Amino acid sequence: MGDYTPEIDDLVFDEATHRVGRVVDRVGPYWQLRPPGGGREWDAHGPLRPATLAERLSSEVALVNARSRRGPA
Repeated sequence: MGDYTPEIDDLVFDEATHRVGRVVDRVGPYWQLRPPGGGREWDAHGPLRPATLAERLSSEVALVNARSRRGPA
């Protein structure tokens, strides 16, 4: 998938960090990604590809689990 060019708001897999993130910006040669549930951005230096269904589901389950550990708002 070397021809893939992410767009803002795409959910991608950062192959360098093995993390799923949402594209929020591009600065020079780097893509800025944020975890799907929010949090600290990181600069993606390595190749990106669209997140697979399994990766999307895994990130959503992790988000729901984190929210349940915090308890009611």
